[in-house]
Amino acid sequence: MLALKLILAHFIGDFVLQFDHWVKDKEQKKLKSKYLYLHTFVHTLLMFVLVGFQKEWIGIVLFISFSHWVIDVIKLFKPLKNKRILFFADQLAHLLVIAAVVITTQETTIAINTLLTEQHLLLAIAVIMLTVESSITLKVIFSLWGSALKKINKADSSLKNAGKYIGMLERLLVFVFIVLDKWEAIGFLLAAKSVFRFGDLTQAKDRLLTEYVLIGTLLSFGIAIATGLMYLKINSFF
Repeated sequence: MLALKLILAHFIGDFVLQFDHWVKDKEQKKLKSKYLYLHTFVHTLLMFVLVGFQKEWIGIVLFISFSHWVIDVIKLFKPLKNKRILFFADQLAHLLVIAAVVITTQETTIAINTLLTEQHLLLAIAVIMLTVESSITLKVIFSLWGSALKKINKADSSLKNAGKYIGMLERLLVFVFIVLDKWEAIGFLLAAKSVFRFGDLTQAKDRLLTEYVLIGTLLSFGIAIATGLMYLKINSFF
């Protein structure tokens, strides 16, 4: 229960309530950026809301918040030049801190909102993973082919952020189909996407675009299927 609450607070604070202009300001001003401290405060507040404002949690929440601030500061000074490795190392460090706290802390009975059951927390984590978190993760992965993507985007006119939201919706649909044990619906969804994309690929006759669509589709569906299976497995323990 404690682990799910802390992970949910982390996902909301790092992906949902951290905006692009915050990130840019932190990268430019580093320790002088007000958003570095505001970001840490958001995490602190989220953890208190989820675990409770009792005295026994103050030390734990403040420790995680301070650790989060330290990790973010280290990331700002870019000890690693590779942005993809830096991104995953940053997330792993945050989750390791949470894991260490959970392992060394014995949960006590506290007054918590009874609506926040394990199933609700797990579902919230899954939804964030399938939408905001996975979109950012895919963006980081695709940065490997930065120059090629610029060429594709230059030749492709589309609605702003349309691809991102389409990806979110398709991952959510795949997740719902897995939870409902409707695997055949995933096949129909994949077929429908292939039909819509077929015209673009035929007209473009561009291998770059074809590979981009295939990689993006496989990664997106793979993340959704893995998340759905993990959700069912973990939910079976509650």
